[in-house]
Amino acid sequence: MRTRLFFVRHGDSLHKRDGVVGGPKGCRGLTDTGREQAALLGQQFSSDIGSDKASVYSSPLPRAVETAAAISKASGLPSTQDCGLCTWHTPPEADGLTHEEFFRRLDIEGGGIYRPFQEGNETWAEMVTRTSRAIIDIAHRHRGEAVIIVGHAETVEISFNALGLLPVYRSFDLKVSPASITEWVTDQDPTQWPPPRWTLTRFNETPASGGGTPAPG
Repeated sequence: MRTRLFFVRHGDSLHKRDGVVGGPKGCRGLTDTGREQAALLGQQFSSDIGSDKASVYSSPLPRAVETAAAISKASGLPSTQDCGLCTWHTPPEADGLTHEEFFRRLDIEGGGIYRPFQEGNETWAEMVTRTSRAIIDIAHRHRGEAVIIVGHAETVEISFNALGLLPVYRSFDLKVSPASITEWVTDQDPTQWPPPRWTLTRFNETPASGGGTPAPG
């Protein structure tokens, strides 16, 4: 029984280009470049999945939904939204602010792993727990299948906590490119105890280049 989880960061987005906090209101989807990247992802997965039974999940933020829609269109797979795959659950008053204003208005002293960096924001530990649970729940529902999970840079990073069992605070950083693919595979039951061994078969691979091309954010 082989379970394959593909983690995809959304394509190039308007909120990133404009330098604003991309919550439900601040996110306006993909740039033209991002739509081209999403189309390439669709073509890539049409061949990658093969005859495997597969599903697509995405964060509900527009940039991820639009990326997932392009994959679904090319592969013929339906897409389901899961808020557990969101990036930071920032407070509503931050949505759409420039990053400079966000940090100036809401930063709090002593932010870290278990204390939020901004007033009203979730902590890193809370996001790791939330996203890890969503990942494991999806793996449980689709054991023995392939799943394409379209989220954010943080979603890909947290796959190392959820599947690689790294501590909440890593001793290294990860650069996750827009429209990149990271794949984890296990031949064990994904929700067994003790936890299964997952294999990282590729990281940060972009369809256009066939390899990782780091980009900020």
